[in-house]
Amino acid sequence: MTVDVHSHAFVPEVDALVKDRSEKQAEPETRRRAMGAASAEYNATTMFPAVLPKLTSVQQRLRDMDEMGIDIQVVSPTSVQHYYWADLDLARQIVSLTNEKIAEQCARHSDRLVALGNVSLQHPELAVEQLDHCTRKLGMRGVEISTTINGLELDNEAFAPFWARAEEIGCVVFIHPSGTSLAGRLNRFYLENIIGRPIETTIALSHLIFGGVLDRHPGLKIIAAHGGGYLPFYAGRSDHAYTVRPEAHAVKHSPSEYLRRIYFDSLVYSPESLRNLISKVGASQVMMGTDYPFDMGSYDVHGLLQAAGDRSNTDQEAIRGANAVRLLGLEELAAKHTAASSGK
Repeated sequence: MTVDVHSHAFVPEVDALVKDRSEKQAEPETRRRAMGAASAEYNATTMFPAVLPKLTSVQQRLRDMDEMGIDIQVVSPTSVQHYYWADLDLARQIVSLTNEKIAEQCARHSDRLVALGNVSLQHPELAVEQLDHCTRKLGMRGVEISTTINGLELDNEAFAPFWARAEEIGCVVFIHPSGTSLAGRLNRFYLENIIGRPIETTIALSHLIFGGVLDRHPGLKIIAAHGGGYLPFYAGRSDHAYTVRPEAHAVKHSPSEYLRRIYFDSLVYSPESLRNLISKVGASQVMMGTDYPFDMGSYDVHGLLQAAGDRSNTDQEAIRGANAVRLLGLEELAAKHTAASSGK
């Protein structure tokens, strides 16, 4: 069985809710400054119109899953709909609407789709309430958050209640970047996305490690998008700093050891990169991820895993689906798929 842990849905009703806000109306100019006029125009006129039907149509999603050979897809919000600028009342409405719509879509096809929700981390106390609601009332398996929240890093003390609650209830936290803090230097050639977003994930994971969040909450279930950015591929530098720099030696273990407690999607594009990722973090920590339906996604997950080289059947099964089944608590759903396949 194959599980895709990285895919997105878009909720048009949420954009209708915020369309008159000045922050929303400023988005086109913000994007032009961040990624450059050429990329912003292409996204607005070509890329987004092409993917919108796939972001909103469950039937199209299911057909595409069949073509990709994906049995179960984990659906999370698009990062552009976090809207961390929203005040308390609006944030409550945004998250409620987002989570209810995604949960409703997934519930209609509960044999194929699993939902992750949104939370308003700019309001940490509200985020804890939303975390409880989406997991306990709506049946979501966790939430997606960005790599930074209005300029605050994820190890900021303001977010301590969120991390504590996420660990307590055992839900998944999927860390996915939205833009990049280096946008001024990356506003040509689509570098804002090509290298900027993996850099954001690298920074976020580094703060969680060096900031002690993973020491304080060893039971956290974190999935890092895009193979964890660049951190797994250059962890030796972090380990070296841990040995020679006192300010980088405040945590209990060398940084690379924490990588074997974080989960990573397979969205690294090349077989060589996937082999390297697996060697750094272990086959038990890697899961299939497509970034469906965006053009920066990678959809031949079976071909990529096969091309990454000979691995044991156990490792291949783990990466293809067993790791996600264990992490997300999908054992019952997996058993149904196995039974259905056996009956064919």
